[in-house]
Amino acid sequence: MDWQAHVTVATIVEDNGLFLLVEELQDGRPVLNQPAGHLEPDESLTEAALRETLEETGWQVELTGVIGIYLYSAPNGVTYQRVCFAARPLQPVAGYELDEGIIGPRWLSREQLLAHRECWRSPLVLRCIDDYLSGERFPLSLIR
Repeated sequence: MDWQAHVTVATIVEDNGLFLLVEELQDGRPVLNQPAGHLEPDESLTEAALRETLEETGWQVELTGVIGIYLYSAPNGVTYQRVCFAARPLQPVAGYELDEGIIGPRWLSREQLLAHRECWRSPLVLRCIDDYLSGERFPLSLIR
């Protein structure tokens, strides 16, 4: 049996209590997620996090730490290994064309996110924010 986890990255970007999320289409319905996506060939995890954040939100960010490494078995049977980064927003890129399937970036508080639980792409959406809010961070040098 040929089994493998899918390596993904996600970025928690917070500004004054609001979190940068992505509203995107999954199976034809809008869902909320952190800027996140798959690692590409010959790409580092940090490069992937910066790329995915830009492609899905149009924002340039600066990575500031590692929040955690997560395993998630999705209902479709796929297991994802997510490396979640903390980042600070730098600036939006004017006129940036977002990835296909992306409705747009959304800045939401944790409370606003809780009010839209039925729209989360996965339980990792809140888990990563709560881990970020706990204050524990690992240095970027953890990633080699």
